[in-house]
Amino acid sequence: MSSVKVAVRVRPFNNRERSRECKCIIQMSGNTTAITNPKADPNTKDAQKSFNFDYSYWSHEEADPAFSSQIVVYKDIGEEMLQHSFDGYNVCIFAYGQTGAGKSYTMMGKQEDGQEGIIPQICKDLFNKIRNNSSPDIKYSVEVSYMEIYCERVRDLLNPKNKGNLRVREHPLLGPYVEDLSKLAVMSYQDIHDLIDEGNKARTVAATNMNETSSRLDETTQLCTEKVSKISLVDLAGSERADSTGAKGTRLKEGANINKSLTTLGKVISALAEIASKSKKSKKADFIPYRDSVLTWLLRENLGGNSKTAMIAAISPADINYDETLSTLRYADRAKQIVCKAIVNEDANAKLIRELKEEIQKLRELLKQEGIEVHEGPDGKVIYEKKEPPSKYLLEKQWLLAPITYISA
Repeated sequence: MSSVKVAVRVRPFNNRERSRECKCIIQMSGNTTAITNPKADPNTKDAQKSFNFDYSYWSHEEADPAFSSQIVVYKDIGEEMLQHSFDGYNVCIFAYGQTGAGKSYTMMGKQEDGQEGIIPQICKDLFNKIRNNSSPDIKYSVEVSYMEIYCERVRDLLNPKNKGNLRVREHPLLGPYVEDLSKLAVMSYQDIHDLIDEGNKARTVAATNMNETSSRLDETTQLCTEKVSKISLVDLAGSERADSTGAKGTRLKEGANINKSLTTLGKVISALAEIASKSKKSKKADFIPYRDSVLTWLLRENLGGNSKTAMIAAISPADINYDETLSTLRYADRAKQIVCKAIVNEDANAKLIRELKEEIQKLRELLKQEGIEVHEGPDGKVIYEKKEPPSKYLLEKQWLLAPITYISA
């Protein structure tokens, strides 16, 4: 079991904030992020609130020695999650925060050197690792899906012909999945890059899934085993409230659906955090509202299920965004309490045979210590051969003769 890794990243002022001469209300020291209330008396306890996270990324001023670049964020989070996927675990990285807080920049970035986000960097690194694999027994295959959840509907961005509402189904072992979602085989990073470009033409909010499969010959069982890991990279919609956006009509309805997803996500995170803090006896009665929105249903395994998960909370440094930023920090603070139960996704039969053979080998070693040799005969039958240990008299005789032989020499 492992907790959700949580990082917070603060961006530079945007043009709107500069024109309004906003003040920076975010301070970071090590892994601690502090926010100052611009309306509170500096001498009161409500003036500043502090939160501790796995990572606090200061990306406010590039000239600052403590500045965290795109590469720094990827090295801390992306590299670790990619390695987990090669070990056979499902992994998920999702970005959360208000519109314009820097989620898309962190996840996708820009098409310039050093400006690429987690998604392009993890895709490049994935194929670098596959290329550098020196074992002739291991073969890899990679499939990509690209979808968006918009107004509680799932759209396939890699299949323009399929404009309908894709259904979310439940697999008894693998959990929720999107029925008829395209899975396209890719051979290189350029393939993924081209698919993302195509999908971006139709997207509003995006989530990328990569299914990486590695198969190898298990030396213990002499069987071809397979590990399958799913890498989910999610760029969530903005988390601002309707009254702060000024949205009306259709936009207000769209915002209501987005808020439904994010409100449900908040409820799920809070419920999971509460369960993690309770005793084992009281956990059975708790209800997690995963099915209240399509987003949380699809993220079920990533939130408290079979996944290694990281959340990146993107925040604005400006005083005019204090309420939204504080809300994001509270979300992130609850998310770090969630405990996931990730397991290696490998062939169950090969795993069982390997474990049984390992157990047999241990038992043979124990019998050998007792003087019993175990081996297989030509007809496949197991033969037990008991070897008598040397007698005490013989050992004593050898010990007495040793010094005599030494003197005569």
